Amino acid sequence: MNDGILTEEDRAERIEAARKIFAGPITFLKSAPALKFLPDPSAPEIAFAGRSNVGKSSLINALTNRNSLARTSNTPGRTQELNFFDVAGTGSAPEGALPLFRIVDMPGYGYAKAPKDMVKQWRFLVNDYLRGRAVLKRAIMLIDSRHGIKDVDREVMEMLDAAAVSYRLVLTKSDKIKASELAAVLEATAIEARKRPAAHPEIITTSSEKGMGIPELRAAIIEAVVA
Repeated sequence: MNDGILTEEDRAERIEAARKIFAGPITFLKSAPALKFLPDPSAPEIAFAGRSNVGKSSLINALTNRNSLARTSNTPGRTQELNFFDVAGTGSAPEGALPLFRIVDMPGYGYAKAPKDMVKQWRFLVNDYLRGRAVLKRAIMLIDSRHGIKDVDREVMEMLDAAAVSYRLVLTKSDKIKASELAAVLEATAIEARKRPAAHPEIITTSSEKGMGIPELRAAIIEAVVA
């Protein structure tokens, strides 16, 4: 490594280390429909946010090499809780040991047919969690490659900026569009990220079905956890 620039060897080592961590024990901890149900803030947390049907559950399953760790549904807006998963790290942790970090699956937003009271409940829950969670290391904000950043995404980005929560934009379903279209969406997303005070400047493009970008995203998550 030289002047903070990673060599290809460094990148390969980080990707392999992250792969081993995500291949280790990962277990569902609990669901929290309100702040009073949050687990003790005893481990770093990485939260996943995104519009309904952005492919969040599928991406979490791909990252963890599980088929059904996070529930997938064709019904947008189904999940209205914060779901917590313990990532133990490599090897077998002794009983009662703290996890290396936690994945937080946040409820999807932006479903047009969602009742107004549900939208309000989502905003209160997520906003309070983002503002008050000292162990939250980074949010992973998912953007559908087929649609790019929408106004409802910008509202959540403003929420993250206001809460001073570092977040990274990740394009999902990148295999569903042509390479030229993906390049245009990637450029537009990167331009938007540079305008945001809490956004990471680098964008990761992913496909849960094809495995595109999954190793790089794992490495980026571990980097945020240990930073």
